[in-house]
Amino acid sequence: MRFPLGLLTAGLVAGQMLAAPLAAAQCVRPADHASFDITALKTSLMVTALTCSADERYNAFVMKFKPELTAQDRALGSYFSRVNSRNARKQQDDYVTQLANSRSQDGNRQGNRFCNNTLPAFDEVMALRNGTELADYAAGKSVNQPINVVACGAAAPASAARSGRAAPARARARRG
Repeated sequence: MRFPLGLLTAGLVAGQMLAAPLAAAQCVRPADHASFDITALKTSLMVTALTCSADERYNAFVMKFKPELTAQDRALGSYFSRVNSRNARKQQDDYVTQLANSRSQDGNRQGNRFCNNTLPAFDEVMALRNGTELADYAAGKSVNQPINVVACGAAAPASAARSGRAAPARARARRG
């Protein structure tokens, strides 16, 4: 099933408007970094699957890494509970919506090249052997993050603050 990219974008833009408060820098513990990176990767692959009729490939990814994805989703939920216990689930949902919106906008900019540019990521992740390799792979990907995540006590990199593009969370922690 090919999901219309424009329709996906329209729905996600509404979610982005609701989630604007996530743009401020957020201090995270080292253990939280992988959850942001893996969630960004998973969301990117989801948008690719919906846009490029790659549902089976996405489902294979989810099944292969289900324990890791579940653990990282819980870790992300724990992070949002620590920073805002009242609206934790909403903030987490807003974060994921913003990730998907950003990826969908990338797809709109790339047009017909989007699927050719993004489908190889499925081969890459399926070649990974375990959750540790998945975390390392996700940390190395440059994903446009809707939230500026920095290690607690570290300053946000100036380039990320200027560009609005955050580096992978682990890379930011190493720089700090």
